[in-house]
Amino acid sequence: MVLKKILLSSAADTDVDQLASHNIIVTTLEKLWNWGRARSFWPLNYGCNCCPIELLAASGARFDISRYGYEVFRASPRQADLLLIAGPITLKMAPVIKRVYAQMPSPKWVLAMGNCATSGGPFRDGYSVYPGADALFKVDIYVPGCPPRPEALFHGVLQLKHKVEQGDY
Repeated sequence: MVLKKILLSSAADTDVDQLASHNIIVTTLEKLWNWGRARSFWPLNYGCNCCPIELLAASGARFDISRYGYEVFRASPRQADLLLIAGPITLKMAPVIKRVYAQMPSPKWVLAMGNCATSGGPFRDGYSVYPGADALFKVDIYVPGCPPRPEALFHGVLQLKHKVEQGDY
């Protein structure tokens, strides 16, 4: 039976089957790094107006963002790899956010949460609001809503996790 299986399958398949039977996993170093990166985001949040309230609610006991392992919100950009933009970015805050983003180590990701962060929202026509976070830097995931629910934030973070696992960054 084993000889028949070996003859019908390729040599590479046989090697993988033999390794799997001995609990040996074969992968590339890049896939292993991406697997670890996707499960250990250290977010740094920026918030203005109403979206940060939903961001804070996501870390509360009712919604519990810690079940995904992302509860360690950093206070220093040098220790963070995920920038959560919640709410509008004003012209006065733009240089500060650019500096914070520049201080983050690579690889780094940006999640724009809410209509104001994605497109300027109802304040888009104002003179002091940027028309979205993508005017400042590359945004990886957009979470729509005004304000978005914590479940929408979870969906966005899980989409970012999937994107990082695939190496699309």
